[in-house]
Amino acid sequence: MEVSLLGSSRSFRLSPKTPASSLTERDSSFLKMRVGNPFRAYSARSLKCRSVPEDLIERSSPLEVKKELQTCFDLIHRLGRGILYLGSARIPPNHSHYLQSQELSREAANLLNCTTWSGAGPGLMDAVTKGALEAEKPVGGIKIEKEAGEWTASKVHPYLPPQNYHTCRFFSARKHGLVDAVVRNNVSDKTAVIALPGGVGTLDEMFEILALIQLKRIGSVLPVPFIVMNYDSFYSKLFEFIESCEDLGTVYKGEVSALWKVCNSNSEALTHLADFYELPYGSTKPETEIRETAFG
Repeated sequence: MEVSLLGSSRSFRLSPKTPASSLTERDSSFLKMRVGNPFRAYSARSLKCRSVPEDLIERSSPLEVKKELQTCFDLIHRLGRGILYLGSARIPPNHSHYLQSQELSREAANLLNCTTWSGAGPGLMDAVTKGALEAEKPVGGIKIEKEAGEWTASKVHPYLPPQNYHTCRFFSARKHGLVDAVVRNNVSDKTAVIALPGGVGTLDEMFEILALIQLKRIGSVLPVPFIVMNYDSFYSKLFEFIESCEDLGTVYKGEVSALWKVCNSNSEALTHLADFYELPYGSTKPETEIRETAFG
């Protein structure tokens, strides 16, 4: 193939068998051709912005992410896998969803006798932390430096001991850690993902984990239950959207409903966990009492 340049009498020929990437090595005349102005060949180093210090040129983030991942994995290995809660950082302590989440965490920790994991932030993450501590079960957290809530200025958790949580700079490391916290390696592992009401961050984490379950990246050998807490029909509009996706054909009928369990109450969620792991279950506190407490 012959290529000519506008405004220039120069032309050169590309061989079909010669990769274009090797042209600069094989045809030195190409590097010297002129199109109005000189065309110069630069080395990779000379192409770097000379105004940026050399030590800032090479990205260090891959190594930092690796270090954070290792720290998260070490934390999970030490505290043990268990139930991962996803939920809003903005729900106040006097809200019914906060009190319901706290109660769910307490009973679920007792039921599965496992570690409770969350993003260790405020809101519903705080609720499940308190609930698990009430159950006197292990609690772990993988924080992010910037959270949507009141604890944005500090890497320190207000009451969890430092050895029980890690604050990540990178979301990728945090997400890997939270996912690892629910992976079952043997039949004795009792883990779950429980999605509480939340916003953009919660939806992001929900569907990322759901996609991993769908693609058998999680639970390919030992399934992990995924529960969506539909308190006060919070997620009903989301379910309607999924139905629209099914009608359009972007999602198969029943594809999503087969991946998660939608529960409208704590007792329903705890019953599902008990059935899943073949455990006895009896609620110790009626959920109506929780709601009455919330609304005074």
